Amino acid sequence: MSGPGKLVPALQNRSFLCLLALVTVAFGWIVWPMMSAILWGVALAIVFQPLYRRLLRKTKRPGLSSGLTILVILLLVVLPLTYVMGALVREAAVVFEMVKSGQFDFNTYVSQIYGALPSWVVDLLERLGLHDLSNVQEKLGSALNQGSQFMATKALGFGQDTFDFLVSFFVMLYLLYFLLRDGEQLSMRIRDALPLQDSYKRQLGEKFRTVIRATVKGNIAVAAFQGALGGMAFWVLGIHAPVLWAVLMAFLSLLPAVGAALVWAPVAIYLLSTGHVGSGIGLIVFGTVVIGLVDNLLRPLLVGKDTKMPDYVVLLSTLGGMAVFGINGFVIGPLIAAMFIAVWDIVAAERRYPVGDSH
Repeated sequence: MSGPGKLVPALQNRSFLCLLALVTVAFGWIVWPMMSAILWGVALAIVFQPLYRRLLRKTKRPGLSSGLTILVILLLVVLPLTYVMGALVREAAVVFEMVKSGQFDFNTYVSQIYGALPSWVVDLLERLGLHDLSNVQEKLGSALNQGSQFMATKALGFGQDTFDFLVSFFVMLYLLYFLLRDGEQLSMRIRDALPLQDSYKRQLGEKFRTVIRATVKGNIAVAAFQGALGGMAFWVLGIHAPVLWAVLMAFLSLLPAVGAALVWAPVAIYLLSTGHVGSGIGLIVFGTVVIGLVDNLLRPLLVGKDTKMPDYVVLLSTLGGMAVFGINGFVIGPLIAAMFIAVWDIVAAERRYPVGDSH
């Protein structure tokens, strides 16, 4: 029979757990507006940690090494990205005005493609019940017009929200400095606070770092390279707004089984249908051989084969993450999916070999 002496500690434990949950939720609520800055600060700290350690071995000064690492990030990542974003906003503004004024109408391009279709393709469409091309053309053209306006509006919105972006950017740099300098001690404190076995902490921590590195260092680098190649091809062929299409191709390259072909393939079809056979064939060859092979060549080098989740898991988690968290979802989504798989792997291992089992 339990007495008052045993009830008091139990009540204190429950009260402390309630207090812990309350202050944790409150703290998360407070820092949520800066979640993007925190996310990218943590991601960049994990990706550039090897560079920081290399500089630390030479300088022997943590603060100086952290500052030099941030300087490298600014020169190699931020400045080129700033230039690209400036060009993107300018081109998006031009495209938006052209679409709004009717000068840039996808219905016209769709009509040209349909007009250039050979007779056997028209017969095939009629057998498939797609003979009402005008209806298909209207729907496709409307969808493409809305998509182009959405892209242009988002790009213009980014330019108009410059102040919020700059605040988040400087918060990210400020946080990144301390994460690089004190990241090891901070991670040790988090590991010590987690009520898990040491083996579980190591496994989950390694999975967290692996997915962050794979997403930022691998997926973003590959996507940027594919977008740059596609934009260069569009610029050579004289396609309007090459930077805008390059950014779209880079964005789509983040999604497995989709890729940049959703942009360059329709353009190639249009070029072929309007009599620019050489340009169309050249774009198809370049897109298939060069852009398409970048993923197969670079991703294993930057990420490693053993760290890649199944493509269908990456696709679902990326799309779902972006639907919930916006642009940051392409990092958060796969991270949550990877942690989900890791936790259930631990559960499965425990059921096979419970604690205390001789195995």
